[in-house]
Amino acid sequence: MNNYPNQSDKMTNYRWIICAMLFFATTVNYLDRQVLSLTWKDFIAPEFHWTDTHYGYITAVFSLIYAIANLLAGRFIDWMGTKKGYLWAIAVWSVGACLHALCGWATETTLGIGNAAEMIGASGALASTVAITSVYYFIAARIVLGVGEAGNFPAAIKVTAEYFPKKDRAFSTSIFNAGSTIGALIAPLCIPSLARYFQQLGIGNGWEMAFIVIGGLGFIWMGFWMFMYKKPNQNPRVNAAELAYIEQDKAEEAAHSAGAATSTAEEKSIPFLQCFKYPQTWAVIVGKFMTDGVWWFFLFWTPAYISDVYGFSSDTGTAQMLIFVLYAITMLSIYGGKLPTIIINKTGKNPYAARMQAMLIFAFFPLLALFAQPLGNYSYWYPVIIIGIAGAAHQSWSANIYSVAGDMFPKSTIATIIGMGGMAGGISAFLINMVSGILFDYADQSQMAFMGFVGKPAGYFIIFCVCAVAYLVGWCIMKLLVPKYKPIIVK
Repeated sequence: MNNYPNQSDKMTNYRWIICAMLFFATTVNYLDRQVLSLTWKDFIAPEFHWTDTHYGYITAVFSLIYAIANLLAGRFIDWMGTKKGYLWAIAVWSVGACLHALCGWATETTLGIGNAAEMIGASGALASTVAITSVYYFIAARIVLGVGEAGNFPAAIKVTAEYFPKKDRAFSTSIFNAGSTIGALIAPLCIPSLARYFQQLGIGNGWEMAFIVIGGLGFIWMGFWMFMYKKPNQNPRVNAAELAYIEQDKAEEAAHSAGAATSTAEEKSIPFLQCFKYPQTWAVIVGKFMTDGVWWFFLFWTPAYISDVYGFSSDTGTAQMLIFVLYAITMLSIYGGKLPTIIINKTGKNPYAARMQAMLIFAFFPLLALFAQPLGNYSYWYPVIIIGIAGAAHQSWSANIYSVAGDMFPKSTIATIIGMGGMAGGISAFLINMVSGILFDYADQSQMAFMGFVGKPAGYFIIFCVCAVAYLVGWCIMKLLVPKYKPIIVK
């Protein structure tokens, strides 16, 4: 029952405040994830003698752990509830982010090295030992980070299902999902500069404090979440009009079927293994597997791409501007979540049909990645703009595929399904990051040629081609699995 003391006809809008909280959590999530990608090439690699293969292994293991944790995190969020589950998730990933700062000290202590300068000056077998030892410590920190970060999207999607009717979920999801873009947008402007600032102050090699400062933001968010979140029907800031708006799907479902049975089915949870029996589950899994690796490749490797191919280190003004513009373009994705609503309002299609139509449109834009490397011969701005457009298409796709799960599964199981999709996406990211690191080192050492490009540019062109076609392939498989809207009713 709603506890709002003075109910009125004018609807409150507290659901958008909750959406803003999800946006900030996702922003922090991506800031924490980006610290390594923006510091490894120019700050960490010289200290620990890393190659692309080393970095590829670290990001690949993170992706794999993230994948496995997603499978468990969804179930954990459904069991623990959104408030406590979200608090646990962000606490774990914030601790994991801060732990990265200790990796240098741990490497020095393990190998009996006196300071970072001695480590930087190492050569031969000692340099190899430093690289391998440090990689193990960074992997340990990334494991903690990955376990915590896996809880973000299952929790956020579950909150969205609690606070928004189906027709608004893709739009609200696109808003909070834009936090990933904002995080990626802010990161290149502040993280390399933070690292360079603390390096000049003589506090470690600079990168350590970047991890600590960014990691600490999560603890601030936790303080706000503890006091601001309650379920809509228990929240005194949600009045009767807003609660009726939020729960409008229940009334519509009751009007088209046995009302009492449908409303109670909404609260029943599907057993974990039984979820795999539904083609709807596999549609989400395939859609995430085919496309999430693309986004993670752009996220983790674009700073290195700009450095390797065009020679701009991450703390230079040019590199920061390039990455800023790239992620500014991806902000267009906020309209991607609105497109299904427009289609529904104009055509009367059901949410699933409208989302699939929108996702087909978004699937064509990444094909531009086929031209990123060739056009890069004329200007480094062309690949950056193209990657930005592909990123915007991905975020639009992602907002809708999350909402597909909300359309077809009961609220009690949504986080579990999102977790399964996240697992598939994490495996995809594991594969593309590991293969990319090995491929780029091989291409550089062997001076591999591909379609007129030689060395690392050839390696990047190969990965760009894979990224370009992934969305259309994913959409076709999803459509084959679930041709028409078919929500799952648990009896």
